[in-house]
Amino acid sequence: MPQRIVVLTAVHAPGAHHLPDAYRSLQEQELPDGWEWQWVIQEDGETDQVAELVPDDPRVSFAQGRRGGPGVARTMGLARAQGELVKVLDADDMLTPGALARDIAVFAREPDIAWTTSRVLDALPDGSTAGFDGDPDEGPIERGSVHEHWKAHDYRAQVHPATLCIRRDLLLALGGWMALPASEDTGLLLALNAVSRGYFTREVGLMYRKWPGQATNQAAHGHKDEREARMAVVDARARELVELGWNYTPPAM
Repeated sequence: MPQRIVVLTAVHAPGAHHLPDAYRSLQEQELPDGWEWQWVIQEDGETDQVAELVPDDPRVSFAQGRRGGPGVARTMGLARAQGELVKVLDADDMLTPGALARDIAVFAREPDIAWTTSRVLDALPDGSTAGFDGDPDEGPIERGSVHEHWKAHDYRAQVHPATLCIRRDLLLALGGWMALPASEDTGLLLALNAVSRGYFTREVGLMYRKWPGQATNQAAHGHKDEREARMAVVDARARELVELGWNYTPPAM
C-alpha cells in the first residue's frame, strides 16, 4: 500500500472561487515513489456555492458542516484524513512545485521531526510577491524556540502556520486546531513546538494570497481585546504543555 499525505483545506463560500488555483498547484506536485496524496476539503458552512467548484477527482473528498471557523472546519476534516501526514493548504493559497516532496523528504531523513514549515511568499493583488525578512535558517526547530520568538515579537512567529505539515497522530493527540475565532493555527503551532521538534525549509513552499475577502483582512481580526484574549490562551496552552513534561516521540514511518 502506498503511503499518503493528506492535504487539508477549510473553505467558506466567499473564498471558494480560489479552489481551482489551489487544485492546480496540487496537481503539479510530484511525489516520491510509494506516495500519493488525498485532498480533504471541508466547507465551513452548508451553502450551494462551494460544491460546484470541487474538482471531480477520486483523490478529493468534500464535506460540509455548521459554521465554526477554519479551525473547526479543519478539525472536522480530520475525520476523513487517511494518511500518515497532514499538510495544511488554505483555500486561497497555492503550493509551490515540489512542496509536498520536500516535506516528505524531511520526515524520511529526520526521524525525530514531528512537523515541518517552509518559507512563504505573499501573492499580492497586482501580481507581485513579497517575502518575509525574518525567516530562520534551514534546519530543525527546537522545542520552545517558536514560543520564545512569538512572545518577543508581538505575537508573531518566525515560521508560518499556513505551511504546516504534521504527523497525523500528533495532530489528533493535540486535538486539532484551537477553538478560537482566529489564531487557531498559531495556537496549534505553539502546541506542536511545546512537545516536539519541527523543521524549517528555506525553499518557498507556499504562495499566500492577499485579497480583500480573506479573514485576516477583516476589521474584527485586529480587535484589541479579542486579540489579547486569543494570545493569552495560546500562550497558556503552550506553557501548560511544557509543564506537563510530555515529549512526543514519532513512530517509524
